[in-house]
Parts: sequence; C-alpha cells; structure tokens
Amino acid sequence: MNVVVCVKQIPDPAAPQSFDASHNLDRSGKLILDEADTYGVEMALQLVDKAGGGEVTVVSMGSAADVAGLRNALAMGAAKAVIVSDDSIRGTDSLGTAKVLAAVIRRAMPDLILCATESSDGYTGTTPVQLAELLGLPSITFAKSVTVEGSTVKVDRQTESGYDEVTAPIPAVVTVTAGVVEPRYASFKGIMAAKSKPVEVLSVADLGLASDVGPSGARQQITEVVASESRAAGEKYVDEGDGAEKIVAFLESIKVL
Repeated sequence: MNVVVCVKQIPDPAAPQSFDASHNLDRSGKLILDEADTYGVEMALQLVDKAGGGEVTVVSMGSAADVAGLRNALAMGAAKAVIVSDDSIRGTDSLGTAKVLAAVIRRAMPDLILCATESSDGYTGTTPVQLAELLGLPSITFAKSVTVEGSTVKVDRQTESGYDEVTAPIPAVVTVTAGVVEPRYASFKGIMAAKSKPVEVLSVADLGLASDVGPSGARQQITEVVASESRAAGEKYVDEGDGAEKIVAFLESIKVL
C-alpha cells in the first residue's frame, strides 16, 4: 500500500509571529512540521505496516530553504518527501494550494491520501476536500479511526454526537483528527536515516500551474490583519430575591428563550 500524507511546515508557534506588507505570515524563521500533520504520518505508517508492504510519501508546498519539518516526517518513517517551492506561490489561497498538491499527487496516484483536518496557521479546513474534488476521489473528513480492507477504506467519522461508520473505495482522501493515533517519537536511528532519504523539490513551472498560484490566482484577498480583542469581564448579579428573573431576562436578551 502506498500512502501520501499532505503536510505543512509552519513557523514555530513558540516564536513571535509577524506579517509582511501583503498581510502574509512571515515564514523566514525556523519552520517545523505542523503537529496536526504528525497524526496523518503516524496513521499512514501504521496502515503500510499492516498491509505488509508499500511506502509513505509526504507532500508539501512552501519554502525549501528549510526542510527540517519534512525531515522530521522522514525520521518518523516516511520513505520520501516532495515539496513545491517557488517564490510565486506566496499568497496562494486554499484552492490554489489544493491544485498544487493535486498536480504532485497525480504523478503517481497512491492508494490513499491522508491530511490533517486543517493547518495550525491557516484554519480554513477546505483544502483537503478541494483536493479530493480536483482528483475526482471520494473524501471522508474527521476520521477518529482508519482501516483499509481490500479496496475499501473504513472510517469512524467524528461527529458532535458520537461517530458515523463510513466506507469508500480507494483511492480516497481522508482527513484525520488528533485522536486517531498517538504519533511516535523519531528515534536516533530514524533521525540519522532521514538525512539520506530523498526530498524532491519542484517548481510551479514543473507542474504547469503558473496562473493558478500567488495573489493573481487567488479568489480571496486579505485586506487587514488585527489582533483579537481581549475577553471582556462578565457581568455579575447579586441575588436579592430576583435572581431567577434576571437569568430569564438575560437568556431572552441573547435569544436563548
């Protein structure tokens, strides 16, 4: 079984964040593998082990100047990595990102594509389903468990009231939640082995997508970035015999009652 995991290198959340003049997140500093993606990498490794053969490939888009995050995925056990790195991709929206990832994945269609539900520095949650649509594949989101039996993927899909049991033919695109598995720590042997594993760097020209990326290809525009407001103090009521009436009045004011 061959599995592709879409991953993202993000600025270290522990470091101060800043934006450039175009309101894009500054990614010039240290980059790390998004923690949300480690669950997909671990799930892929377990599925390949269970299948008795195959490999895990991680696919990403961003700067190839620092691939420490990809090396982390390779140290966990992935066989190889592919990253699309090009100055023109800065400012690409979620659909443009999906087009880039789809173009890479089409080159060698895997049995399964795994993604996080959303990236920690973007939170759109739309790229995986856009990717599935572009590839013409079924998609299952919010997987809390994933198994593959023959040509079928079976998923327990997390919902607000429990989970749904969902099946789909493979290949398919599946997004996994943080509770799907416990990611392994990279061993010293794995870290050393990762240094010699291949990391293929592609440009937008290699994929023929020049008009679909960057601000010119984006269908959205960031006009302003502001800090979120501090949480205001709550209102306090002293019960002087009319506490119940005050509660009812408050609930009516927010249209709960």
